[in-house]
Amino acid sequence: MTQAEPSTVLVTGATGHVGRPLVAELLAAGHRVRALSRRPERATLPAGAEVVAGDLADTSSLSTVFAGVTAVHLIGFGGDYAPLTNGSEIMDLAVRAGVRRVTVLKGETEKTALDQAVEASGLEWTYLAPVEFMSNALEWAESVRDEGVVREAFPDVRSAMIHDADIASVAAAALTADGHAGREYWLTGPEALTAPEKARVIGAVLGRDVRYVELGRDEIVARWREQGFSDEDVEFFLTMRTNPPEAGYTVLPTVEEVTGRPARTFAQWVRENAAAFGG
Repeated sequence: MTQAEPSTVLVTGATGHVGRPLVAELLAAGHRVRALSRRPERATLPAGAEVVAGDLADTSSLSTVFAGVTAVHLIGFGGDYAPLTNGSEIMDLAVRAGVRRVTVLKGETEKTALDQAVEASGLEWTYLAPVEFMSNALEWAESVRDEGVVREAFPDVRSAMIHDADIASVAAAALTADGHAGREYWLTGPEALTAPEKARVIGAVLGRDVRYVELGRDEIVARWREQGFSDEDVEFFLTMRTNPPEAGYTVLPTVEEVTGRPARTFAQWVRENAAAFGG
């Protein structure tokens, strides 16, 4: 795989868990970055990023953002987290602007309308399919900080969760180097951990006891409903925990194969985010 000349990359979802490290990595490698944000005044992205206003779900807000761009990182939803329905319009703008490469951060296992538009565009595309973000553990931050407790259900379910920055590193490679077109990269970390094991890792990094407290099925469903998740979301969550697909707990070497370095561990992620847990 060969590294291309410095390019101009449009990063959508630029203030998200993947977007932020992607912007930083591209800038560090000497690329020009245009960062899309619905609230650019609040973006607080690294110096050197060109922050522009826009919402992927609103095609009219994207009329100028692709100008001069050679590669685009796409997320599959707009400001309300609903799946995009204007994929054809987005890709039409990209093609007319001369974009050559596109990565899509997948949130669905099935092919979406955006995926179909990307494949029909004729551009070099790469799908990024992370099994679970390590940053999901931030939902335990308050209970760990205040009580030294992780409350979660289904203690036997393992997850090969991935560091958000590793997703960004794979995206950066696909956006700026040859050899990734037409690939779907399933992305995992270097280990598959249960919730009790994650609690032990958090405690070890913080240097204090963090207990795992098991929730029953009804308790976790009630928590999801309190958080505003729909019946469809709850059903999906239950399926992932009671009958998880093999991909969810199978460690893959993809990150190292694409980036040339091992995937980051959960312990490293906790160290980087220790302040959120009271460390």
